[in-house]
Amino acid sequence: MSTTSLPSQAAFEPASRASGAALGDDRLWRWLTFSPALGLMVLLTALPLANLFVSSFQDILWSGGQAVRSNAGLAHYAALPSDALFRAGLSNTFVFALSAVSGQMVLGLLLALLCSKVTRGRVLYRAIFILPILIPGIVIGAIWKLMLNFDFGLVNQTLGLIGIAPHDWLGASETALLSVVLVDIWHWTPFCFLLFLAGIESLPQDVFEAARIDGATAWQEFRFVTLPLLVPTLIVTFAFRLVLAFKVFDEVYLLTSGGPGTSTEVVSFTLYQRFFTEDRIGYGSAMSVAVIFIVSLLLVVALSARKRSDAVA
Repeated sequence: MSTTSLPSQAAFEPASRASGAALGDDRLWRWLTFSPALGLMVLLTALPLANLFVSSFQDILWSGGQAVRSNAGLAHYAALPSDALFRAGLSNTFVFALSAVSGQMVLGLLLALLCSKVTRGRVLYRAIFILPILIPGIVIGAIWKLMLNFDFGLVNQTLGLIGIAPHDWLGASETALLSVVLVDIWHWTPFCFLLFLAGIESLPQDVFEAARIDGATAWQEFRFVTLPLLVPTLIVTFAFRLVLAFKVFDEVYLLTSGGPGTSTEVVSFTLYQRFFTEDRIGYGSAMSVAVIFIVSLLLVVALSARKRSDAVA
């Protein structure tokens, strides 16, 4: 009776060593190919941030075309809470960001739901809906400044046809920020629309078929099926738009320049004034670091909410 001898463990060692060597070479190759992009990212991101952080502790003056730096300690950071313009800019930025992003998400979700139900001409509708996002910010500012003009603007001309007196939308403190919010909603709703439409089209259809078989109405299907499945997309879209809305500058600069008074003063415009109008580089750097810290906190909260939603799902 013959017996079959089993291969010893030593027979597998050369193959395992060869596999490990190949894996090590593959990792080395990945790092070598990734290192130029990593170096460029460090050069363009980490170094400017480090320079900004260092500058926030210094007073910087210009003499003979050279920057003369002196230590300021924590003086710039200590002055931030008492800066009325910074407080107004931060407050207006929060109001602007929350109002604009909320409006964009509601309208974007509504348009995405409507477009997902369309069977004919869907490409045409998509092209029409995304047109505002393709227009440069400076053009949008010029268009809406003309439309909201007190004397000959299209908005006041239209309201005059139904007997409503003209209003100085951009020159009155009670409507200036609202006008900028509405312009931003018009501009960035297509961004939310595209993300929501992609999210809706990627949802599993068997869940909707089961809901219809169970007799769910359109509202019940949206509330108990579509909306819960879209929570991750909603959180990511909200985080993206909140960060971008927090950096708004061009629309405010072109429409109101922060006025009247401080009614449309946003933190990006305040930074512009500190850096380029007043030439207070050290103080502007401290203000920038504070804004980056606030935006980072918002991102952490959004990512934590995304992880919780994934865990629940």
